[in-house]
This record gives sequence, C-alpha cells and structure tokens, in this order.
Amino acid sequence: MTTWRLIITDPASGSWNMAVDEAIATLSARGDVPPTLRFYQWRPAAVSLGRHQPVEDIDLARLQERGWGIVRRPTGGRAILHIDELTYSIAGPADEPRLQGAVLDVYNRISHGLLTGLRRLGVPAEKAPADKRAGQDVSAACFEVPSAYEISVGNQKLIGSAQRRAGGYVLQHGSLPLHGDITRLVAVMAFEDESQRRAFRAHLAERATTLEATLGRRASFWEAAAVLLDGLNSVLEVDFDEQSLTPEELALAQEIEAEKYGSDAWTRRVSRAAQLA
Repeated sequence: MTTWRLIITDPASGSWNMAVDEAIATLSARGDVPPTLRFYQWRPAAVSLGRHQPVEDIDLARLQERGWGIVRRPTGGRAILHIDELTYSIAGPADEPRLQGAVLDVYNRISHGLLTGLRRLGVPAEKAPADKRAGQDVSAACFEVPSAYEISVGNQKLIGSAQRRAGGYVLQHGSLPLHGDITRLVAVMAFEDESQRRAFRAHLAERATTLEATLGRRASFWEAAAVLLDGLNSVLEVDFDEQSLTPEELALAQEIEAEKYGSDAWTRRVSRAAQLA
C-alpha cells in the first residue's frame, strides 16, 4: 500500500475546475505534491468540449440563454454537460507505478476501481471491452457511445472518462451523472433543424443513464464519492489522505485559468472551418 492525497473541492466554474486539474498534475510531475484523487462539482453548470472538438458542435446562443458555461478540456473526447454530477480526477507523475504503462492499461486500472465501488453500491455495472472504439459517425455528445473500459449499465453509458499525458504527468478525469435528465445536453447542441434535435434526444436517452435511474433512488454526491473512493482504494491498493490544495497549486491554477481555460481564444481554438481549410 502507498498513500495518495484526496481532495474534495467546492463547486466551481468549468474554467477553474480544469485549471485546478492541470495545476495538480503539473506540480505532481515536479514532485511538489503527491498523486491526487479529486472529487468536484460544477457551478454554474457547464459544457466541456474535448480538446480537439469543434466549437461549432455547441449552439452558443442556446447555451447563454440557459446560463451555462463552456470550457475546453485538456483531454480528448466529445461534449459533456456537467450538471447534477460527480466529477473525479486522478493526477500524478508518469513514473508512479499505478499510472505507468500504455494509456489503456492505466485507463483499465482506474475503471476497475470505479466499477468496484459502483458494484458495492448495488449498481450492475460493466466495463466496455478493450476493443470498443467510437467510430467516425458518432455525434458531438460524449455519452452516446462507451469506449474501451468505460462503464455502462446494460447498453447505457454511466461514466465517461478521458486521459491526457504531458509534461511528465498522467491526468484522467471523468463524469458520473447522479440524477436529472441525461439528455439536457441536446438542448444546446447544434442541429440543422428541430426534428434532428428531437430524434437525437430520444436516441441519447436510450444510450446513457444516471446513477439515480440505475439505482431506483437518488444517491448524493457524498455517497457516490465514498463508494468510488472505496473501490479505488481496493483496486489500486492506495490509502488516501484527505488534504486541501496548497498555496502553490492555487496560485498556479489562477495563472492557468487566466491564460488558458478562462480564455475565449482557448475555447474557440478548434473550429470546423479551420479543420476543413
């Protein structure tokens, strides 16, 4: 057994949450902070785009009408609406034994820990097979299709995760919807007409789910965090010491938010027009 740090932060904006994840990862690679598991929430609700996803996938006017934020993640994948959910992140140096190996090997270890926790809660969850890949024809919504080792219940995706390696660190984060309408993202996706929106809303309702829908009762953020922590403790053989962000992490997160995640240039850095040029 080894000891990692556990941090549970207050609900925050998308730009701050992404900046904190990157700050923790950066400082862990330097050896300034230990490998860290963080649980957090988003306020206001926000859509996060994958690192390489065109901003045109989202109707920004509709997003603004609802008062939801938008941010571009450092990780890949497709859009997620972060609302009524638990988000986890794991960050540590690339030479940490539990974070070593191929991307899918690390992904599998972490997913198995999450899966173990969910099963202890009574969720009949499964991991997608290693050869499961999202095709080129999938939509802009992350929860439409599970990829390798992502967690589903039946044919419905329950946790979507993504990983990034850079600067000597490994960062993986993911979203567990706790309750509410899993199709709310569709309201702010860009479609040519409303019939397409209605059709995709029905499709997504069949392909994705929430913890409440799976359990038949509402589980709180704290209950979900406790079981995921328990599962990761067992599978990764890690003890967790609950701490707070350091002053150095807070200062670096402020810099990163100002320069990157809070910047409109970062959010709009990938466009469909540029991809076609």
